[in-house]
Amino acid sequence: MEIFLLLGVFLFLLVAGINVATAMLLSSIINIILIDLPGLVTAERLLASINSFPLLAVPFFILAGAIMNQAGLTTRLVDLSSAFVGHFHGGTGHVTVVASMFFAGISGSASADASAIGSILIPAMKREGYQPGFAVGLVATAACIGPIIPPSIVMVIYGAMTNVSIGKLFLAGVFPGIAIGFGLMGIVAVLSRKYNYPRHEKVPWLERIKIFGRSIPALIAPLIIVGGIISGYYTATEAGVVACVYGLFVGLFIYREFKLSQVKPLLEEAVMMTAVPIFILASASIFGWLLTYHGLGSMVVHAIEVLNLSPIMLLFVIFGLFFVIGLFLEGLAAMVIFVPVFMPLVPLFHFDEIHFALIIIITVLIGTATPPFGLQLFIAMAIGRVVMRDVIIWPFIFSMCLVVVAVILYPPIVTCLPKLLIK
Repeated sequence: MEIFLLLGVFLFLLVAGINVATAMLLSSIINIILIDLPGLVTAERLLASINSFPLLAVPFFILAGAIMNQAGLTTRLVDLSSAFVGHFHGGTGHVTVVASMFFAGISGSASADASAIGSILIPAMKREGYQPGFAVGLVATAACIGPIIPPSIVMVIYGAMTNVSIGKLFLAGVFPGIAIGFGLMGIVAVLSRKYNYPRHEKVPWLERIKIFGRSIPALIAPLIIVGGIISGYYTATEAGVVACVYGLFVGLFIYREFKLSQVKPLLEEAVMMTAVPIFILASASIFGWLLTYHGLGSMVVHAIEVLNLSPIMLLFVIFGLFFVIGLFLEGLAAMVIFVPVFMPLVPLFHFDEIHFALIIIITVLIGTATPPFGLQLFIAMAIGRVVMRDVIIWPFIFSMCLVVVAVILYPPIVTCLPKLLIK
């Protein structure tokens, strides 16, 4: 009865127009009062969910992305991408995907990727005659690569919640992130021929080499961030600090496009951008804790046992559930609420914890680009000034779902690198 009361109040608040994070928090407080739990439970659970050293990586990676974007690294990555893939059919569309893959190794944030890459390439695609809905849909889905290719804020949060190695999660995201990028480029190629989107002139190899040389400081950033974590030289949190320092160094002394006067507004921007996921995390944590307290986890395990599903079929069911949940709930909130519910299935079915994690993480990120509530979709729509009905998104979503299917059927896609490089 209590669990239906919790969900009923939550849905009522959503229908009333209250945002998801606030609705989760208010419904949790009301539920705690009605079932006569101590009022301190609210404060204790909120504090416990964010009082974590690994979570310090979140503001640092957000700040690092903002610094590197301001320092000119994003522009160099776009120029490099354009030099090598701009001559394909739909060249700027391909540039969008490749630049997103490069930028993914810097920021770890889908929102930062959508803002940084989208602000440059959505207007460019519109000027070249691309359908605005195509440009918006492509940027929204390509931005999802940001938290899959390491570093990743979503993986940091998942690791902090479940005590799964963040370094292993980072490595596990490399191949599926690249696969998603190639899948999106395949869709771009097909649609570009259909709509006859333009291609750029082929850049001579000598010019490509010059552009590559100018891009080396930007390309080194992911190696410094991820390499230090893999080697054990520093933690994911410390890697975020290193990324900030490296971005400042490149911006001040190499590209010389960054000024110290820009530090204060960037710090303010990072604080504002950090507040959103942390508030969602705290609200979703207490909401998810109440679901577990009311026995949702045992209900799920019992239902799975009754259905007598094979491990592979169960993974497909979990993929389907998280995909549907992602249509209606913010991705981070969905992960924080439902991962604790499904975690008991990992030892029960002898799943590899990295394999299980990546299926959920990728599916949750797909949800950030799907209508009607995808955050990256909203960011790209705001940049492109497009209404939702005009957005071309589902072919790109389909290609991303195929990668999840491949990961489910062939776990080494995500488990081989962690096993090879981290003992």
